[in-house]
Amino acid sequence: MTTALRRRGQIDAVIGTFLERPLPPGARHAWLMLLMGAAQILFLRVPSYAAVSTSMELLIRGPGRTWRGLVNAVLRGIADRGAKIVMDQDAGRLNTPEWLWHSWSRTYGPDTTARIATAHLAEPMLDVCPKADPETWAARLGGTVVLTEGVRLAAAGAVEALAGFREGAWWVQDAAAQLPVRLFGDVAGRSVADLCAAPGGKTLQLAARGARVTALDISEARMRRLSANLVRTRLVAETVVADATDWNSAQPFDAVLVDAPCTATGTIRRRPDIPWQRTAGDVRALNPLQDGLLDSALRLVRPGGLVVYTVCSLEPEEGRNRVQALLDRDPAAELVAVDANADTLPAPFVTEDGYLRTLPCHLADAGGADGFFAARLRRRG
Repeated sequence: MTTALRRRGQIDAVIGTFLERPLPPGARHAWLMLLMGAAQILFLRVPSYAAVSTSMELLIRGPGRTWRGLVNAVLRGIADRGAKIVMDQDAGRLNTPEWLWHSWSRTYGPDTTARIATAHLAEPMLDVCPKADPETWAARLGGTVVLTEGVRLAAAGAVEALAGFREGAWWVQDAAAQLPVRLFGDVAGRSVADLCAAPGGKTLQLAARGARVTALDISEARMRRLSANLVRTRLVAETVVADATDWNSAQPFDAVLVDAPCTATGTIRRRPDIPWQRTAGDVRALNPLQDGLLDSALRLVRPGGLVVYTVCSLEPEEGRNRVQALLDRDPAAELVAVDANADTLPAPFVTEDGYLRTLPCHLADAGGADGFFAARLRRRG
């Protein structure tokens, strides 16, 4: 089903060429069978007869049996002529909903938007973050070191069966997701709060670097997962289940990380359902929460301490705009610009105004990256 979602725009366009009129809302099950069957025929190299047979069998078992004649005819048409139609399609454009295409075009320009959309068509590789010695673990796992500290695997299989998993030597985390923690610099011995911490990749990074970490999350279930990851990796952090927007600490922290909830449009290559679940209105829906978390972070950090704000979103409304809003309303906050040389980051990952910004089309020759925004702030002392 992942391929059907990744190629949904293309598949919908192909299906449409064989329909006199769009399917009504009540034909959703029939549409799902068309989507599945077409994905198998066009992109998964399943023999046409097998794909049609499977879709028809599932259709007859479900509520869409009254559409069996149409579904059968459309799938057979796709089997005959679908490949030719796909050859003439603009895949990236069709698989990106209008609102996202226009948003990215305004923000990054049409050429970069096209590269982002193309990057979303490829299955992502598995990235892991070792506690130490990435070169050693790259060799043991048959992978390559990516962005100096991560390890990327082209083929993984069951994650639990890989060398080092049970010993807790590493955890799964996209290479770009590993970068925001590096903006703190040396955290050994420092107190760091990780707000919205679960499932815990950044908490584990901070603990592995020697920080005294307080990991906070509002979800008890997600915090149990974080605690399990701490046990497996033999790392230590204090865990707190609470709402970060009104939680208080007896002592201020040396640093605070805010990994804020967002639309997650930077992770579409891993979650191809996202474009079809989100709308333009969702981009602003979480802004009040993101602002509240930034306010809390500034309140919880000591004067002179650092706050890193990050989101796995490509939308400026959730990234740069939120940081600018904080700078405008609170004179205690100041931006500490990210510097590619000083922070040992690839130059394309750093914006002219001093933010970290990764895009799915970055590291294209090495398999791409998730889209992340991060800003480094200081509380004036």
